[in-house]
Amino acid sequence: MTNDVDRYELSLLLDAMEYRWGYDFREYARSSIQRRVRNVMMRHRITYVSELIPRILHDPIFFQDMVRDFSITVTEMFRDPSVWAKMTEEIFPRLNTYPYFKIWHAACATGEEVWSMAILLKEAGLLERATIYATDFNDIALDKAKKGIYPIKNMQVANRNYLKAGGQRSLVDYYRVQGDEVIFDKSLAKRIVWANHNLTTDRVFGEMNFILCRNALIYFTQALQDQVLSLFSESLVYGGLLCLGSKETLNFTSVEKAYSVICEREKLWCKTAS
Repeated sequence: MTNDVDRYELSLLLDAMEYRWGYDFREYARSSIQRRVRNVMMRHRITYVSELIPRILHDPIFFQDMVRDFSITVTEMFRDPSVWAKMTEEIFPRLNTYPYFKIWHAACATGEEVWSMAILLKEAGLLERATIYATDFNDIALDKAKKGIYPIKNMQVANRNYLKAGGQRSLVDYYRVQGDEVIFDKSLAKRIVWANHNLTTDRVFGEMNFILCRNALIYFTQALQDQVLSLFSESLVYGGLLCLGSKETLNFTSVEKAYSVICEREKLWCKTAS
């Protein structure tokens, strides 16, 4: 997509996706969108971007296939263990001051970090007081997340991350092995609510005490980042807590002054103003 015609066709494609299905990717970083469109074109042996437009307008299955390509599902359990260690040290004591609290995992993808949160809350004695809302716009990813079934080959890294994050037991205590997969204990999920939510088009999800959205904003333009961060601010109670990804920040955003820094390195903030 190197010339003006390609860029024009891409804009028409994104317009069609929003007008027909309500999925708005127009404020996603163009370099990321271009890579994903190329993947679809190569898989279906399509030459021109404009050839995709009638397909997504008239073929719901084809459109859902494209949505899967556009969705960011790269994650792992206890990703960036130092962040989870800092959460148990700084965030959990604050949550412990509430008789009942709500956590929102926005753009949760296939759910590994949601299960990670449930495990650490259980070990801290806080899970029974929590409701964890786990959302994504990709229903296929959400279905996988809800099942809590993951490749056993991923568990070596997951257990290493868990221990670095301050895990008190062994990760194997929380799942059973079935063939080449592991199935996480369903008792962990009793405080989790899985739901479809699109950060680009949907509004406030509820009054939250803690919001995590890690490594999704990096795929958005600055305008969309500000829109989503405003959505988070509207969704957080006063004194609510926010966690972003390792390459994301509130600096130079429209909501920067509404927060105080808990830990800049681990990307943790507290809402101190409306």
